[in-house]
Amino acid sequence: MAFQPSKQVYSGRIREVTLGHGDNTITIGGRTCYPFHTFEGEAPRLPRVAMEVWDKDPSEDWSEAAKAPFVGVLSDSAAWARKCVAEYGAEAIVIQTKSADPNSDNRPAAEIAEVVKRVVEAVDVPVVIWGVANHDKDVEVMRLISEQCVGQHLALSPVEEGDYKQIGAACLGYKHTVVASSPIDVNLAKQLNILLSNLGVNAQDIIIDPTTGGLGYGLEYTYSVMERIMQAALTQEDEKLQQPIIVNVGNEVWKSKEANLSADEAPELGDPETRGILMESVAAVDLLLAGADLVVLRHPESVKRIKKFIETMT
Repeated sequence: MAFQPSKQVYSGRIREVTLGHGDNTITIGGRTCYPFHTFEGEAPRLPRVAMEVWDKDPSEDWSEAAKAPFVGVLSDSAAWARKCVAEYGAEAIVIQTKSADPNSDNRPAAEIAEVVKRVVEAVDVPVVIWGVANHDKDVEVMRLISEQCVGQHLALSPVEEGDYKQIGAACLGYKHTVVASSPIDVNLAKQLNILLSNLGVNAQDIIIDPTTGGLGYGLEYTYSVMERIMQAALTQEDEKLQQPIIVNVGNEVWKSKEANLSADEAPELGDPETRGILMESVAAVDLLLAGADLVVLRHPESVKRIKKFIETMT
């Protein structure tokens, strides 16, 4: 007799959320089972892989290994985004608005919005805007971007409890998607989704950001919370947690000390490029197994590996 694995019975379903507009859309979610458990249920939508682009030249902050694939375009966000899509196969672009940070460049919202608009017009894939988690500045920047990119159906992140009314209202008014961000806590994730629902945001326009911990820097906490979200959504029919999940992996992994140490500084850690790619890839695989639907990466080699992993698992 052939081996018959025991099967979990699921009563819930992860909602489908569509990003982008016109022919330039992707849809994530839709699972009726745990990640990659297609022997137990349906998974009509594969996880998607996005790449990050900064709104400023990150050369001072990035290691040589991270900069190498983007030589010549790091000072031009639109060209950088085009390269990610055309050469490296990015299925979505995440614009990190690093220059908005009041503790750093504190760039005016109008200048940031202009950069974002150029990127959105340069690529034919959905775009996610990632703020700096400063409520006042994010509200100012996201409102202006929402208005200037009306009709593009962007995703705005992070929308937190401290600014959900203002950014949520902008998403409602200009028809964008909300990325609801909570600090690695299942109850806070649920509460924020309830608040957004009460504000009038449709469930088909909400993605969960559980807050990503990098490998060695809290990854296990993110994994655990995502597991609990999946369990509540699929086996406990918790409708407020039945949203697809995005994880901002590249930004978290590559800012760690270990990913940036040179071979001279840490010869025992091996080749710096291989090390960073493996750290990013391992973190992404872990979070895909926990339930991620959209993974944001930095290095094109990580993108290649993660796409191969998704293909193999499905």
